Amino acid sequence: MKSKNDVHPDSKLAEIIINHPYIILMLEHFEISLPVQDLSISQICEKYSINKALFIAFTNLYCNKKGIPPLKLTADDALTITRFLATSHRYYSEQIYPEITQLIEQMSLQNNHREMKLVSVFFADYFKEVTAHFDYENQIFHPYVDCLVARDKGTAHKENYMDYSVSQYQDHHDDIEIKLTDLKNLLIKYLPVHNDQLIRRKLLFLLSEVEFDLNIHSKIEELILIPLAIELENKNKVVGK
Repeated sequence: MKSKNDVHPDSKLAEIIINHPYIILMLEHFEISLPVQDLSISQICEKYSINKALFIAFTNLYCNKKGIPPLKLTADDALTITRFLATSHRYYSEQIYPEITQLIEQMSLQNNHREMKLVSVFFADYFKEVTAHFDYENQIFHPYVDCLVARDKGTAHKENYMDYSVSQYQDHHDDIEIKLTDLKNLLIKYLPVHNDQLIRRKLLFLLSEVEFDLNIHSKIEELILIPLAIELENKNKVVGK
């Protein structure tokens, strides 16, 4: 028997969003805009050509449900996932991180002390690190997944990536959201206050939003994309024998 809290193909997307507002971020990464009217998950997936099982798995992650059931995914689903992740990269780089930088600059104007300068330097260094992380995925790993999909379909690809493998990405992959927790702790526990409570609250909310989304970003890569890429890689090795 289905619980009213279960996510299933007949679930109304609007009702899920009301209870879990961060689902809006997921929809934006799928390039789905509000309003969603009274459409069910099944109807949304049909409209945007998304695998229902994949969409439900992502929705469960955004609803903080633990674990992902076994998924039967195809090469086309791999492309859906890399597009989703690439869109999320643009959201971080073009929207969220500039907003965070702007708020830190506003705080710096009101708090000209050593600790505030440390916050500015800390986030600038973090932004360089996260940009390098996204560049690696956008320029190397995601194109490699595209190549695996092309091989699976028996079509040509402009790169052959003969010397690359998923294991190299796994060695390179790290959890870029961890340092955001350090920054939040600094703002909550230690940074002196000087007429900046409103800015600090906005900054903490933004940091919490991106930390939440990045955590799911990592889970999608580790629990869904990497296993699917390995499956495609192994399939290609068998075919290539």
